[in-house]
Amino acid sequence: MNRRHFLQVSGLTLACATFGRSAGAADGATTDPRWHEADVAALQSAMQSGGTSAAALAEYFLRRIESIDRAGPSVNAVIETNPDAAQVARGLDDERKGKSLRGPLHGVPVLVKDNLDTHDRMMTTAGSLALLGSVAPRDSTVVKKLREAGAVLLGKTNLSEWANFRANNSTSGWSARGGLTKNPHALDRNPSGSSSGSAAAVAAGLCTVAIGTETNGSIISPSTVCGVVGLKPTVGLVSRAGIIPISVSQDTAGPIARTVRDAAVLLGAIAGSDDRDRATEHTDEKGHRDYTPFLDAAGLKGARIGVARQFFRGNGKARAVIDSALAVLKDAGAVLVDPVELPGWSNLGGASFDVMLYEFKAGLNAYLAALGDGAKVRTLGDAIAFNDRNAEKEMPYFGQEIFQMAEAKGPLTDPAYAAAVEKCQRYSRAEGIDAAMDQHKLDALVAPAGGPAGKTDLVYGDRDVGGSSSPAAIAGYPNITVPAGNVKGLPVGISFFGRAWSEPTLLRIAYAFEQLTKARKAPEFLPTVG
Repeated sequence: MNRRHFLQVSGLTLACATFGRSAGAADGATTDPRWHEADVAALQSAMQSGGTSAAALAEYFLRRIESIDRAGPSVNAVIETNPDAAQVARGLDDERKGKSLRGPLHGVPVLVKDNLDTHDRMMTTAGSLALLGSVAPRDSTVVKKLREAGAVLLGKTNLSEWANFRANNSTSGWSARGGLTKNPHALDRNPSGSSSGSAAAVAAGLCTVAIGTETNGSIISPSTVCGVVGLKPTVGLVSRAGIIPISVSQDTAGPIARTVRDAAVLLGAIAGSDDRDRATEHTDEKGHRDYTPFLDAAGLKGARIGVARQFFRGNGKARAVIDSALAVLKDAGAVLVDPVELPGWSNLGGASFDVMLYEFKAGLNAYLAALGDGAKVRTLGDAIAFNDRNAEKEMPYFGQEIFQMAEAKGPLTDPAYAAAVEKCQRYSRAEGIDAAMDQHKLDALVAPAGGPAGKTDLVYGDRDVGGSSSPAAIAGYPNITVPAGNVKGLPVGISFFGRAWSEPTLLRIAYAFEQLTKARKAPEFLPTVG
């Protein structure tokens, strides 16, 4: 902890101890309005000093969800709250009193996306009415690790239904079960998807950190347009067991937070090998249990960063934000190699989408088949039929063309599938990111993460606001986005991505950039911007 952060934490703790308690409140309860902007270290310090408690924090955030998410600006980021959150928090307070701490997330309020299994009184539905009432037979490995780390699961976040893999002209942030999530910076703007609710919830201060999932852009894109930090890990660093799947080649869960440090803390808590996910076989030797030691405010000095100009497009004012960010990198001692091309990128064509179609059918059928006897659907075909029968509720704005395309695919033994996988891996890895980094001896690549957010449009669907998530997503490599600035109050993010297992390097670079810029702005819940 550096001196500045120590003073911030100490000041927050003192303020809470001085005037944070409310008359008649439960032990440790607080009315201090800054808890929703506090980071993990500040909350731990306050709980340790007695300035607050896990129970008080759970109460505070649940009330904030009621006042900000359900009422007021009605962000609608939380699809369901955990009826056991208060009891869990009280138990964790008892453990703290007994001098037993589970880890850095002990007592910290967390939200998880509604495609992560929780074996409790909450449902796991991917936002679909077809899974309404479905209670998972066991926790997903990520949720299990969060509980073991002492996190308080406040609830689940809304998402683009079925993780945005149902229709060609979908509207991100909408699900039949959860309705439409709004961007907390401007309520008529889209939060992007599919981890819409997780990013909006973190930005709006409905939790301290959240879990999102990504196949291609579903952590990075909503994080950038909501003005928070999003980290998509290397595929295999975090277990996918118990997560409703799209693509075994590309899927991963990852942290969404307001700071790079909190993202690092959360990543360490959920990373690790798992017998339920073969992709994690080498995680214990290549990953880390704690990523905070890699954070270095001087971490840009001498770093060789390639500027991936192939992915610079879209809004000119957003481009100016990224140009300013590049100047910050250079002034801090980074060596910018500009431009850098990913040589095989143009050869990919539609191979990645084909892979996702094949893998979605196989993966979803396996997931649904493992549900309990009360499940309404047991195959992708069942889900398609359910949507047809319930079209008025499930398909009022867009259809299910992607579902139908996936259902038409054959098994994973098809030669066409194997060819598509080989093509994706070759052109995204050996002849893509790895080739560019080898040629220029790079530590990382940099490009716009996307934004500013477009207006939500339930008639025509999503608007393309640019971005650079695809290379790392298709390769299964890590990517982190950090707020870089704003355009008329709408956040714009910058992405750093690189080789497999390079999370320590990316976190060091992203943290140094964040400390120099402090570009994140808390949302004002404006009705619109212009």
